[in-house]
Amino acid sequence: MSVAVYPGSFDPITHGHTSIIRSGLVAFEKIVVAVLNNPRKSPLFTVDERIELIRESMAEMGAEDGQVEVDRFDGLLVDYCRHKGARIILRGLRAVADFEYELQMANMNRHLNEEVETVFIMADDAYFYVSSNLIKEAAKLGGDVDALVPKPVAERLRAKLG
Repeated sequence: MSVAVYPGSFDPITHGHTSIIRSGLVAFEKIVVAVLNNPRKSPLFTVDERIELIRESMAEMGAEDGQVEVDRFDGLLVDYCRHKGARIILRGLRAVADFEYELQMANMNRHLNEEVETVFIMADDAYFYVSSNLIKEAAKLGGDVDALVPKPVAERLRAKLG
């Protein structure tokens, strides 16, 4: 079975993320959405909340059972990939600005484990500008972000931010 790990903070998951997952399922039988527990960041949602939102969003997207697994990780991504039996890291690209950072990360991961490859997928054109940080900022200021995030995320943003 071809398994890819799609890592990120997903704070919160957006339609940009779900477009990457949807495209990834064309190439891979299973995608593990790995939610990073990064103590250096101050997330809006806890890791458990993010996992729940991703699962709800996958159900809304119509992902079939077993196609998408949602998990948490900390530490080295390549170690997590080894633990999950995955040789592919799936990363999304929005714009040219993402490429330099993602290339550095891909090369470091290759240095740490030559058996793991990184595959890049472009985000859907409709969402190439969307980031979790922009979503949170706009929502905090009262902006309407409903069209940019799955319904469960929009509802939870309204509940959390008032």
